[in-house]
Amino acid sequence: MDFNIFMNDVVTKAREEITQAGYTELTTKEEVDEALNKEGTTLVMINSVCGCAGGIARPAASHAIHYDKRPDQLVTVFAGQDREATERAREYFEGFPPSSPSFALLKDGKIQTMVERHDIEGFEPMEVIAKLQRQFEEYCEEV
Repeated sequence: MDFNIFMNDVVTKAREEITQAGYTELTTKEEVDEALNKEGTTLVMINSVCGCAGGIARPAASHAIHYDKRPDQLVTVFAGQDREATERAREYFEGFPPSSPSFALLKDGKIQTMVERHDIEGFEPMEVIAKLQRQFEEYCEEV
């Protein structure tokens, strides 16, 4: 089996999974700046190909948004794939080290809080959903 073909399939599946859940994929620095500077709340899912992304973070990202309060905007960058976009997004996460997978919640372009890899890995998807929804409860408006 050709490793590059295998990885392309894995990456394609990971991209499709999060965009089908309603997240807009940001692949350039310009797209990141445009999205993260919008007024309101923005949830950024930092995607990756690791097991905790596929087994915990992406399922949590899909299900957490089915809640009375949720972010105005849902976006994603792909760590290890869209490097410039991911690096630019991380510039907005002041005070938090690089972490993938992870979730960053911004309000009016300013970081409010994060669910980092250590808050995801080793937890069940429902626990991560609850963490995200607690953030939505604190920072987001009812829809």
